[in-house]
Parts: sequence; structure tokens; C-alpha cells
Amino acid sequence: MAETNKTKKNIKITKIVLTGGPCAGQTTALSWINNYFTNRGYSVLFVPETATELITNGVAPWTCSTSYDFQVVQMKMQKCKEQLYEAAARTMNNEKVLIICDRGMLDAKAYIKDVEFKKALKEIGTTEVKERDEYDAVFHLSTAAKGKEKFYTLGNNNARTESIEEAIIVDDKIISAWTGHPHLRLID
Repeated sequence: MAETNKTKKNIKITKIVLTGGPCAGQTTALSWINNYFTNRGYSVLFVPETATELITNGVAPWTCSTSYDFQVVQMKMQKCKEQLYEAAARTMNNEKVLIICDRGMLDAKAYIKDVEFKKALKEIGTTEVKERDEYDAVFHLSTAAKGKEKFYTLGNNNARTESIEEAIIVDDKIISAWTGHPHLRLID
């Protein structure tokens, strides 16, 4: 293998998850984060929400045999995307890189039974703790369905199907999935 003239760069990669229940304002937050950290000298990379990407392209819980099958596909794709973004970050000319994941691996836990989630992790070859600890911080934005019902809408995301009641349940399950992360922050 030929040697390159490139020297190993000291790149600080920070990876965070921006999560929350349906209609929680992640899109607005992503824009703010991009501006804020870009102005402070970071290269900011966004890993787009995998579930929405799959659903809007024909792979959905209702098109797969089971919700479990969908979540396994979604988790595998999420893992792959994050690894690719991290590899790209290591090639950047900036010493400070921030990777924002619009949802993370543990979000899948909110959509399937605990026993299924453990089975999915085993199938992927990982553990819940290992996946949780891949992120430097987790920011959970509360769904508009909790107290701001008039702002809750299905109209701005074709992949969103939850009623207000279902959105509250999912929001609580996502909080529970990430509970235990040392840098979990809940944002109302």
C-alpha cells in the first residue's frame, strides 16, 4: 500500500442526537443549530431522519411484514449512515466537526416491544448501552401534542401518522428509551 503525504489530523468529532415525539420542532432546531455552530467555526453535518426517508420511499411499518421488520431495516440503515458521516468527518479540513443525528438508534425502542428491540440489537450485532454511548449528547424536544395541541399537525411530514394521543405516547417512550444517557436534555 502506498503511503500518502497527508498527516493525521487532530479532528474533534462531536455527535449528538436531536430527537423527540412527532411534531416537536426538530426541523426548526436543526436550522438554528447549523447557524449557531457554523458561526463558531464548526463543520456541521446532518444525518437525516431514517424512518422518514424510508417511509416516503415506500418502506414503512405497514408495507413490511411487521413493525419489527421495519425497525430492523431502519436501525441497520441508521447505523450505516452514522458510520458514513463519521468517516466523512474524519476527512474534513476542519478540526471541529459536529454531527447531528435527526433521531438516533434508540428511538426504534419506542416503536416495538422491549423483547423485539433486544432481538433487533442482537441481529445487528450491538447492545443498547453501546449504541446509547455512541452519542455525546441527546436533546429531546417535546411533541407539540403535549400542551401545544393547536400546533400539532400531520401536514408538514408525509411520514407522520400519529394522532395527538399516539404522539404523546411515542414522546414518552422515546424519553424512556434514552433515559440513562448522561447528557440527556429534555426541552419543552
